[in-house]
Amino acid sequence: MVQFTKLFIGGQWVEPSSTATIEVHSPHDGRLIGVAPEGKPEDMNLAVKRAKHALDGEWSRMTPEQRQEIVTRFNTLHAAKTEELAALVSSENGTPISSTTLLQSMVSHQTDAYLRAASSFGWEEQLPSGELVRKEAVGVVAAVIPWNAPQQSALVKVIPALLAGCTVILKASPETALDALFLGDLFTEAGLPEGVLSIIPAHREASEHLISHPDVDKIAFTGSTAAGRKIASIAGEQLKRVSLELGGKSAVILLEDADLQAAVTALSYNSYGNNGEQCTAYTRVLAPRSRYEEIVEAIAAMVRSLPVGDPADPTTFIGPMVRADQKKRIQDYIRLGIEEGARLVVGGVEAPEGLEQGNYVQPTLFADVNNNMRIAREEVFGPVLVVIPYDDEEEAIRIANDSPYGLSGGVWAGDKEKGFQIARRIRTGVVSVNGVPAGFDAPFGGFKASGIGREFGSVGLNAYVEYKTVSL
Repeated sequence: MVQFTKLFIGGQWVEPSSTATIEVHSPHDGRLIGVAPEGKPEDMNLAVKRAKHALDGEWSRMTPEQRQEIVTRFNTLHAAKTEELAALVSSENGTPISSTTLLQSMVSHQTDAYLRAASSFGWEEQLPSGELVRKEAVGVVAAVIPWNAPQQSALVKVIPALLAGCTVILKASPETALDALFLGDLFTEAGLPEGVLSIIPAHREASEHLISHPDVDKIAFTGSTAAGRKIASIAGEQLKRVSLELGGKSAVILLEDADLQAAVTALSYNSYGNNGEQCTAYTRVLAPRSRYEEIVEAIAAMVRSLPVGDPADPTTFIGPMVRADQKKRIQDYIRLGIEEGARLVVGGVEAPEGLEQGNYVQPTLFADVNNNMRIAREEVFGPVLVVIPYDDEEEAIRIANDSPYGLSGGVWAGDKEKGFQIARRIRTGVVSVNGVPAGFDAPFGGFKASGIGREFGSVGLNAYVEYKTVSL
């Protein structure tokens, strides 16, 4: 069992303000896997106080190159812990070890992209007209993250904030409190000065206290659209800077000439990867009527082949949902899909055979879905996929764009140029043509209710600076 008795506040392990603890239980079998202190508003106050003080101390006097050196050392230390952290995250949130190991290995590339951006960012530039333009730290950052990809979600915010010279309070999700606190010693070993970083697992009350704190200058949030709206209202009232990476209901359009086998193989990862608990998941497949049943049958065969079971087993593709209420929520959506008249092709409401004791749901596929059904419009956040028919490409584009969300999406086409032309017309933050993934140098984020702002690379780094013009 992993046990933390102190909170990481301002670069030091300190006694929490209360005796309240967070127990982290395995989604697979319910066993206790770790305990951490529960952060309270008093702990947030101390973290913000130390962060604000550090802004005027050693940290503010460091050059961008010195900050880059610290982040580079951290990245090396973090990469060396890939397997250990992957196993810990799997035990916390139920994501199969194969997925967490892959994601952990990718986080170092994410950080490398931020370092590349920082090295050529132009922190201070003189205009031809004589003015000097400086990019300075936005200030104290509250980084609030979810549980589904906790290390990636933490570092996609903490790293650019540090490179920009900000100080950070990382509010970790209670479900993944353990791996978050694991980061404290790594940053200390990398040479991060005291006061610059705090890591506090907490529930909603303390989180709202943090984001409402008058000395927090920016909120960086990943999570649900509902929570994002509330955070945006707080930020708006106080005129805080805010970036929000929120939900999605992404569509992938399969054209008539698409390579079906390649598309279906990609869907296993894009739709069902990470237990389907990913905001970027392709949860709507738009299929031409001329190939509709062929496509449904091919996807169904893929879904039936996905191994469900213990997340610690390297052969598992889908593990348990993170919590019992999340399991129930997904099951309720499956019931709703049946009630709405969709055809249940694979899966169902019952737990997979032999896995009734954990937070398991069956990977599920619905056909004969129209885009007005709730299962086609609302984010399920689980392994549930719908296939919607279309008559022509114009209708496919219309259906893809007929969503309150706009985070991700894809097009599969035999004619790559046609695929590109369709991708240009889809109103979403990231579009993949024939499964080609975007790299970490490219901006990531959403249109509409999928968020505000972008992460990754130079655009993501830019979210943590203010521009100052000095007339000389």
